[in-house]
Amino acid sequence: MSKTIEASVAMLKVLEAWDIKQVYGYAGGSFNSTMHALDVEQARLQYIQVRHEQVGALAAAADAKLTGKIGVAFGSAGPGAVNMLNGLYDAKEDHVPVLALVGQVAHTNMNYDYFQEFAEEPMFSDVAVFNRTIMTPESLPYVIDKAIRVAYKEKGVAVVTIPNDFGYVEIPDVPYDSASVPANVVTAPAIPAGQVQQVLAMIKAAKYPVFHVGQGSRGATAAMMQLADRLQVPIIITGLAKGVIPDSFAGNMGSAYRAASKAADELMAITDLVVSIGADYSFAQIMYTTHQFKYVQIELDASKFGRHHHLDYGINGDAKDFIQQALTLSEPAVPSPYYQAAQADMRAWKQYLQKLSDRTTDPLEYEQVYREINRVAAEDAIFAMDVGDNTINSFRFLQMNPKQKLLTSALFATMGAGVPGAISAKMSYPERQAFNIAGDGAFSMVMQDLLTEVKYHLPIFNIVTSNQTLNFIKSEQEDVPQPYFGIDLIGADFAKIAEGMGVKGIKVTHFDELHAAFETAMAEINAGRPVLIDCKITAKRGLPVEILDVDPAKTSAASVAAFKHQYDAEELQPLAAYFEEFGVK
Repeated sequence: MSKTIEASVAMLKVLEAWDIKQVYGYAGGSFNSTMHALDVEQARLQYIQVRHEQVGALAAAADAKLTGKIGVAFGSAGPGAVNMLNGLYDAKEDHVPVLALVGQVAHTNMNYDYFQEFAEEPMFSDVAVFNRTIMTPESLPYVIDKAIRVAYKEKGVAVVTIPNDFGYVEIPDVPYDSASVPANVVTAPAIPAGQVQQVLAMIKAAKYPVFHVGQGSRGATAAMMQLADRLQVPIIITGLAKGVIPDSFAGNMGSAYRAASKAADELMAITDLVVSIGADYSFAQIMYTTHQFKYVQIELDASKFGRHHHLDYGINGDAKDFIQQALTLSEPAVPSPYYQAAQADMRAWKQYLQKLSDRTTDPLEYEQVYREINRVAAEDAIFAMDVGDNTINSFRFLQMNPKQKLLTSALFATMGAGVPGAISAKMSYPERQAFNIAGDGAFSMVMQDLLTEVKYHLPIFNIVTSNQTLNFIKSEQEDVPQPYFGIDLIGADFAKIAEGMGVKGIKVTHFDELHAAFETAMAEINAGRPVLIDCKITAKRGLPVEILDVDPAKTSAASVAAFKHQYDAEELQPLAAYFEEFGVK
């Protein structure tokens, strides 16, 4: 008699063959056959019990962002499946592979309006690149293998809905996976030297060129910096490229638009050539439409050409290949007053940020908190940055290098991504520091999963910047302008909440408590325990570079003075002042 195996166990063996280490989810009656399989396979595949399916899906997406390997999450039929959607859309928008396993009632109860029975395929039709309901027990492991392969190929979400009774059925115990043939290897088209030379000629002919650098340049940090200096062209980064180019590099102007530096926005406003290198820029409809400029795009995915701006020239290939060839084929440019002026503008911006961070008086502000984060962060720390004002503040104040990693919900921008991102960081890289940086609005959406940190002994450094305001939305309402409405939050003692969940909680209300709080927190982390610091900051708005008002040639002297006074920015000068200083024409 041939050997058999439960279909659900065979399915998990497919996951193991694909080198999947953990699966996030929350048990439900329609998923019990898979829960039984997870019990059987627990020595080879770890089940991480989250306290909300949204957290599980976001953690799976974070797994994929951190490691490049597919993340896996599950939810039971009906409400569990619905709760997963937020995290699955995050994976879709940030183009990472995730497998979602969805429970369904027994196939004998389907189409009878049974308890928690839903037609689940239509619900996932928009988010998924692969969306199937299992029709026979024997097909379960086969379909899972196919789903993983499609998720890798399309860099998206694969959803498999599993009638609960099918998982218990004995099927032939034979190999079902195709993992011996890698699915996530993409052969990049070779870039002809003539195409690189064409872009170099366009750069040479431009007055104010910029490199717009994205995640596609990851792995070419040193070469990209050499190219910027060699050609005398400043670099503007996308948010997800934070740390790919070190913040300490003088030619790095930071990111543009709202979560941005002054220099990046000013340069984007006057550039006559943008060379986009492996960048996916979701704010292009705003920042790329202020004036006419030529646009060059180096992109591995040919379907993305022209998606953000009319294409003047495109190269289909790997960004790293382009950067290396451009270094080889180019001649060093003469020292450029334009490049020097851009660097001077950025130095002044950094000095302004440093001034804010160095303040030692009350009230407590977010800049002081970030100074402490930078002080204690390891050189290979992972920062799970939640959505809101901390997006702006992290881009400006975190001092990152290429060894560090930044996690966030970038394009979908769902609040509550910080806790699951930090959980994923410690699961994927247990030896590295993991920070969750969140505002009180975002943190309160997922704070129940501090219990997950405790249950799995994850020494995560949770930092809550609590100002009782949805400050990012408040700023948007201010800019409309319209009266503030719906953005005030009732306060909470998050340190006490953390203590109630078994996490060391520390509340900080004054500057002179901050240093000791971080020292205590680091002692907890070093002892292998999670910790939370609840920083009671003001609702102060950071300087809005998107409505910068420091150039009297473009407005009134009175308006400039009022703007500088409001944001404690008397020393800031417009880019035009640096152009004049360095003789830029």
